[in-house]
Amino acid sequence: MSPHDLSDAALAASLDGAFTSAHADVNGTRLHYVEGGSGPGAPVVLLGGWPQTWWQWHKVLPELARHHRVLAVDLRGMGGSAKPETGYDKRTMAADVHALLGRLGIASAHLVGHDIGAMVAHAHAANHPEATRSVTLLDVSHPDDGWAELTLLPQDGRRHLWWFAFNQVHGLPEALLAGRYRLLLDWLFTHGAADPDRIDARSRAVYARAYDSAEAVRAGNDWYRAFPQDVADLRTYDPVTVPLLALGGDRSNYEALRAAVPAHGTDTRVVRIDDCGHYLPEEQPEAVLAELLPFLRTAGGGPARN
Repeated sequence: MSPHDLSDAALAASLDGAFTSAHADVNGTRLHYVEGGSGPGAPVVLLGGWPQTWWQWHKVLPELARHHRVLAVDLRGMGGSAKPETGYDKRTMAADVHALLGRLGIASAHLVGHDIGAMVAHAHAANHPEATRSVTLLDVSHPDDGWAELTLLPQDGRRHLWWFAFNQVHGLPEALLAGRYRLLLDWLFTHGAADPDRIDARSRAVYARAYDSAEAVRAGNDWYRAFPQDVADLRTYDPVTVPLLALGGDRSNYEALRAAVPAHGTDTRVVRIDDCGHYLPEEQPEAVLAELLPFLRTAGGGPARN
């Protein structure tokens, strides 16, 4: 498999439908995104998480694009997007997305986020409600005060989130992981997916290529280093008023979402995705679409005006 086969342009072209890879300079940084679809529904923005890229949506993009204009965005610090030294708090990253929508002439959109992308989607709804039709959170909610209670030692029956601490360390992860990121990816997928084979070799190669440099390791870890600021920012937010759907893997964060999400919005619903770990769009794409498409139709998703 040559590096060319893993380029964003080649990956976008490999999807069913007419998808294109592009960049835009917005909010003082440069974002990469993949776009496709022209269905009657309002635009949908997909925001991924660590340690993945926009490619994590490849199993749901073609079907979503039959109904909506869809953008799969690499966040600040991710994949084909720029990796500046600052700006990794989720309020600033949401401002990146908001500026991208403005650049593309999209007045409002549905925000769908997984992992770090879920935090950014929530921050977008909190800070740019006029541009947010709905929010869908996949397996993670916005950092809140409860995150300060996460323990370093493993607890029976709970996921041991050791990388939350590891990613906060400056310099060492970059030195250890540059050129060896596939080792971390394989461990995470083995321990975080219900069936690790659902994240195939091609996808793992895509993610390893995206994170293999010291700069990419640093940028991805900066999302974690900003968590204290994100927690402080959440204290200033009112609950979001747009419809909010949360999907959680039964072998991952469903119970945590059920406990946390109702306080984050005025119109919330939390759904369990069965036989699923953390990587919902790749482990259970059909189940994700079965919940997401009806939600988008009813959550302010009338005909797109932009």
